Amino acid sequence: GNVLFRRRVVRGDAAAAFPWCAAGVRKTYKTSFLEHCYLEPDAGAGWVDSDGTLVIVASTQNPHYDHAEVATILGLEDSRLRIIQAATGGGFGSKLDLNVQGFIGLALYYLQRPVRYIYSREESFIATSKRHALIMEMKTGAGKDGRLRAMECRIFCDTGAYGSYGIAVASRAAVHASGPYEVEHVNTEALCVYTNNPVAGAMRGFGTPQVAFAHESQMDLLAQELGIDPFEIRRINALRAGSVTPTGQKLEASVGIAECLDAVEQKYENARSSLRNAAPSPFVRRGVGLGAMWYGIGNTGMQNPSTAQVEISLDGQVTLFTGCADIGQGSTTVLGQIAAGTLGLASEDIRMVVADTKFTTNAGATSASRQTYISGNAVKDAASKLADVLLTEAVDAMKIPKDSLALDGGFVVSKNDPGRRTPFSKLAARAHRKGIPLRWQGYFDPVTSPLDPETGSGSPYATYAYACHVVEVTVDVTTGEVMVDRVAAAHDVGKAIHPEGVVGQICGGVAMGVGFALMEEFIPGVTASMKDYHIPTTSDMPDVVPIIVECTEPTGPFGAKGVGEPALIPTAPAVLNAISHALGTRIYHLPANLERVLEAALSSGQSEKRR
Repeated sequence: GNVLFRRRVVRGDAAAAFPWCAAGVRKTYKTSFLEHCYLEPDAGAGWVDSDGTLVIVASTQNPHYDHAEVATILGLEDSRLRIIQAATGGGFGSKLDLNVQGFIGLALYYLQRPVRYIYSREESFIATSKRHALIMEMKTGAGKDGRLRAMECRIFCDTGAYGSYGIAVASRAAVHASGPYEVEHVNTEALCVYTNNPVAGAMRGFGTPQVAFAHESQMDLLAQELGIDPFEIRRINALRAGSVTPTGQKLEASVGIAECLDAVEQKYENARSSLRNAAPSPFVRRGVGLGAMWYGIGNTGMQNPSTAQVEISLDGQVTLFTGCADIGQGSTTVLGQIAAGTLGLASEDIRMVVADTKFTTNAGATSASRQTYISGNAVKDAASKLADVLLTEAVDAMKIPKDSLALDGGFVVSKNDPGRRTPFSKLAARAHRKGIPLRWQGYFDPVTSPLDPETGSGSPYATYAYACHVVEVTVDVTTGEVMVDRVAAAHDVGKAIHPEGVVGQICGGVAMGVGFALMEEFIPGVTASMKDYHIPTTSDMPDVVPIIVECTEPTGPFGAKGVGEPALIPTAPAVLNAISHALGTRIYHLPANLERVLEAALSSGQSEKRR
């Protein structure tokens, strides 16, 4: 058949639990294909070095994966190929797949001369993968107290003509379908199917943004059935430390959804109060909506390692070597900060060598919001090993016990007498004379377990990020136009290593979420360029209030988790719930474009023709 993959997640007995529910909602939700639409189209260049090595510089999210794939295509030994990540103007998942690298490699191999290859925007639309279009049939039941009792969900993921990352999308969609809530009885099935549509692959969130649209709509509908405030039903059911997920995983720590709800509660109350006091308008309706999410950090139930190396020179210069591709999310800054923090240095004291297969080891893909947590831990491991070498040498040189020493500004310093200090350079030279390595490798692979193929039970992620957004919208019922006025966005990131970067990710995620909610739709055979594919501009951007929530993750580097994909996920569900609040009727198909909103307004009797 045309089924690429099937993932089931079963906990308890949902079918037996539904008759005991005081309220139940069964609806079908649909999302469309999306184009990644990164600022920089796919591009690269290459040349042949004097030793015959083929060198490819390309826009990519995973240079070591590209290296393995291109070497296979060309039948080359690893040493005869070098991949360097170019400064990359966005990726959002599409640049996990090979784009121009293979073509450049073939041209270099046969022509033995410099090559440059740049997709036009139209070529990028044709040749690259899309976000999976999903159909989600969801049934949710709750008791009179608002507590969720049961959920059934069937998900169809359209992966197009080739598999790409369809398995990862279907698996994550099934695991996350219940949302950041504790549900005792769950039966979810996700089917990833081949079709004659364009190839669908990885895109920011791997299926979680689509299922969040469904589960957050269900929460509002259940609240309406039970006469409970939408905010309250989320608080009642929020996951907490000790909660058990649908895969049977017990959450031990850093479960910040309740804290995110607390962080936006006053924003929600103020928005609702402002709405009640607003003067009525014949053509405009306003609404307030909530969207919450959870997101597992890293790959789903599989090995997910990263490595990094830290080296000190004889003059005391520290260099971090990481294969992590920074695609604009700021991983180079964050990993440098982690190395610096471990060694008692300032960030500017760390020299960075990144994403070059000649000099760096494999850090894995820049995807699944994994780099801060997973590569960050690998960096911390490497830096800690170097720190131990320096401290051990200082014990001998300074005649001070190790527990009375600290690393500070390029020196090992006595905690009790800060005037007694020895520079890193002197300690590095001592270690070198003894034959002790000055370059150390770190490694980290989060503790997870594979999901059972029949029940989906297991521990697919070592930690999860959480978020809640409050959105205010204005709807013109005569045209279907929706303006997103304000977004309050609270995100549990564990610990914000680089707060400015976290704020940037949240604001960027909101922008992408607005596009997902209201305008972005790739129609096969119709959408060919930016003329046909609309993305938010500055005039579409709401006022954004980013709120950083820090529920420290004990296994994270300095307590950090991640925010790259979570930043996007709650916005669209919150926008759709706000539109529903404004119109008194619901839209079940994304995007909620002018036609769908106007149709909803007409069906609710709220649309009038201008005279």
